[in-house]
Amino acid sequence: MYTILQKFHSGWAYIALLVLVIAVINAIIGMSSKKEFTARDRKIALFGLIGIHVQLLVGIILYFVSPLGLASLGQMSDKALRLTSLEHPLINIIAIVLITIGWSKHKKLTTSESKFKTFSIFYGLGLVLILSRIPWSLWF
Repeated sequence: MYTILQKFHSGWAYIALLVLVIAVINAIIGMSSKKEFTARDRKIALFGLIGIHVQLLVGIILYFVSPLGLASLGQMSDKALRLTSLEHPLINIIAIVLITIGWSKHKKLTTSESKFKTFSIFYGLGLVLILSRIPWSLWF
């Protein structure tokens, strides 16, 4: 079970990050080109939100069954264990909260520019945080 979850979490991360990068780039292009916010733009942002939330759900399950998760939480002197048991989950939860706030805020906005700006800021910050805490040594 652990191996399947770990492989899925690692594999799905590529898809989730790709869709999130596309959503951020789309928002930046939309904001800078002053284009109209369309249903296509909303769907791109929604797919980014869904992809990241699926990754979160699998990650939470993995955190409790992995020997690198909750089981190694007290070992803060080991950099690798600190990353997988504390930094990676905490920072990524903060990033996903920012992405979710961006999605929620865009629904209340009326202008295309403000919607693109909201996605650029919140999704962009979430993406930067996620990229900063990926355990790259376990990925490659």
